[in-house]
Formats: sequence, structure tokens, C-alpha cells
Amino acid sequence: MRLDEALEQISDIRRQMVKRQVFRGYRALTVGFSGVLGVGAAAVQQRWAGAPEVGAGLFLDRYLVLWAGVAATSLLAAALEIVWRVGRDGFAKRHALLAVERFGPSVVVGGLLMVCIYRGEPAAAWMLPGLWAMIFGLGIFASNELLPRKAVVIGMYYILCGCASLLWGHGERAFSPWLMGTTFGGGQLLAAVIVYLHVERHDGAAEGQRRG
Repeated sequence: MRLDEALEQISDIRRQMVKRQVFRGYRALTVGFSGVLGVGAAAVQQRWAGAPEVGAGLFLDRYLVLWAGVAATSLLAAALEIVWRVGRDGFAKRHALLAVERFGPSVVVGGLLMVCIYRGEPAAAWMLPGLWAMIFGLGIFASNELLPRKAVVIGMYYILCGCASLLWGHGERAFSPWLMGTTFGGGQLLAAVIVYLHVERHDGAAEGQRRG
């Protein structure tokens, strides 16, 4: 066997090892922070953005700034957590890059969708909470190999909330603060609980056994 073939096989083995490991860069505290941020944004949305029917253009601008800000802050917090935990560990870096590769497209698509609707058809912006939720849920399913098995519940939660928002979140209920508060805030708090129970608590128990 030639050296380049052997190296390729070793590389393939490493990639498979990475895929079979639960990614530990997501932590309950950081994920929970994004959930609390979502609930807090829902609580202040009406004061900040006003009512949809009053100054429609200004409302939509502020609405998008608010929720894009929540998303950006949550992503920044998660990225800093991952970078801090990865450090110089080569295996952990490959794991982190794989996690970004799996989940990143859903974030990019969600942002592009917002820009396209805002610039092309602002009247359809009421659909954004539902579409964001469904895209986010697909991102979780795409990352399923790297997450604990129960994470499928989180993906299903986002998809179902997205469907509910598209079915009922229009007319008088369009842009209700709790469409996003329940979907994103509730989804991230649910994710924090699952990460804690199925990753962090498990790791803590394993560490205790090694020390014992």
C-alpha cells in the first residue's frame, strides 16, 4: 500500500471518529442564555418596535433589528464558548468545524431569507418567524450525528412551532412577540435542559467514576 493511500485511510478513520462523538462545544449555560435572551426580547418587543399597524415600515425595521440582534448575540456567545473549549486540541477543532459545517448553512439561509423578504416583499415578513423556526429545525436535524439522541426532540419542536406560526401567526396575530418568544426562547431552554441531562451530567458522572 502506498503512503498516500495509507494517509487517506487514516484521515477517513479520523473523520468517522469525529462523526461518532457527541459534540461537547454546546453547553447548557450558553444555550440557556440564548433562550433567556429570546424570552426577554419577546417581553420588550412591543415597547421597542411598537405595534405592527402603526408605522409599518419603522415597526418592521425595529422588529428585524431586535431579532437579528438576538440571533447574532446567541451565535457570538456560542462561538466564544466553542473557541474557549476547543483550545489547541486538534481533534476538538475538527469536531467544531464539522459542527459549523452541519449547522452553519441554516444560519446563512435564515439571514438571506430575511434580507430577500425585507427588500423584495415586506408584506410577507409575517412569515419569517415560522420560516426561521423550520430552517433552524432542519439545521438541528442536519447536526443530529453530533448531538445527543434526544436532540431530535428539539428539531421536532422547532419544526412544529414553525408550522404553527405559519398557520396561525398572520392577520391580527402577525408579529406577536410570543411567536418568537415561545419558539426560539422555549426551544433554546429545552435544548439547554437536554444538553445538561445528556451531555454535561453524563460527563460529570464519568469524571466522578474515574476519580473514584
